[in-house]
Amino acid sequence: MTRFLMRIFLKKQEDPNSPKTRAAYGTLSSCVGIFCNILLFFVKFLMGLLSNSVAVTADAFNNLSDVGSSAISFLGFHMASKPADRDHPFGHGRIEYLCGLIISFLILLVGLDFVKSSIERIFNPSPVTFSWIVIAALVCSILVKLWMSRFNRTLAKEISSAAIAATANDSISDVLATGVTLLSVILSQFTAFPVDGVMGVLVAGVILYAGYTSASDTITPLLGQAPDPVLIENVTRCMLSYDGILGIHDLIVHDYGPGRVFVSAHAEVSVNANILKSHEIIDLAEREITEQLGVHMLIHMDPIDTDCEETNQLRQLTRDIVASIDPDFTIHDFRVVLGEQITNLIFDICVPVECRRTDAQLTEEIQTRLRQVNPKYQVVLTVDRSYAPQASHK
Repeated sequence: MTRFLMRIFLKKQEDPNSPKTRAAYGTLSSCVGIFCNILLFFVKFLMGLLSNSVAVTADAFNNLSDVGSSAISFLGFHMASKPADRDHPFGHGRIEYLCGLIISFLILLVGLDFVKSSIERIFNPSPVTFSWIVIAALVCSILVKLWMSRFNRTLAKEISSAAIAATANDSISDVLATGVTLLSVILSQFTAFPVDGVMGVLVAGVILYAGYTSASDTITPLLGQAPDPVLIENVTRCMLSYDGILGIHDLIVHDYGPGRVFVSAHAEVSVNANILKSHEIIDLAEREITEQLGVHMLIHMDPIDTDCEETNQLRQLTRDIVASIDPDFTIHDFRVVLGEQITNLIFDICVPVECRRTDAQLTEEIQTRLRQVNPKYQVVLTVDRSYAPQASHK
């Protein structure tokens, strides 16, 4: 069924990261979600009335919240596919995250409302009417939600969509919620204990957890999460594969939504290399990495002296001292200004963003250790914070 729907409603898409492709997949996911959840809501709401079960009714309104989620997702994918304009030069991709956040709040509101209803049912219990029709409807609901989870997981894999993957996970939460509801209907026939109210609280808990995880998944990229280590490794590997690029540093990733990832980095080249040839290599690397990895690549060229033996020795000495302070510290843009009384060692040090040492403390510690080797050495240091794991390679 999944592949059949994809063949009918999706044309062959060449670029899974293009806004047009993502909008097409998002539309299919949303429309299927709206149709299935509306159907499940009416069936479960009717079953809730027939059985007088607050758990079944809560489960029905859980499906109704999923209808709203799918509608917002539909709007989000289409708004996110809008091209860049003067006011939004990086496009509208983050709307997809904002819509996910709205959906999360709706889910949380539904969950809180049914916590209240279920607690009231615990203190004021009323009998639940057993019916095989209700049982059959709940079992069918579980089967539909299992299919919806698989369906959305397939779509999410095709375009690497966190939003559609979250929808797939939400369907699994619905399966658990409906399973608990089914259990409450059965157990209510064998005990006077307010099973229906207790199970209603459990269903509400599942709804709240789904809302919480969904909110976490959308807030994190909006706040500026750490870039994918796999992407960092791929960019690093690609850059270092070009002859003439000796090292990279200051690699930064800016995520403006799915398919709108901008990557910038500094590439070290020999100061004695032909500048036009080095520039040609950098241009080639930018074009090919952009095509291969589906990101917008920007590379800044940094010349370094690799032919001076004394500079190389001092660079290695400084690198070893810095690494002895912390193995995660690295250096780049190393230069030496020789003098009779003072030898200036000019370089940048890259430290993890969570490093709590101040720039002055780092400078003093490195200065002290270098002067233990030679009192003439004077450190001229610039401290950089690393915004990507393993972003500095020499």
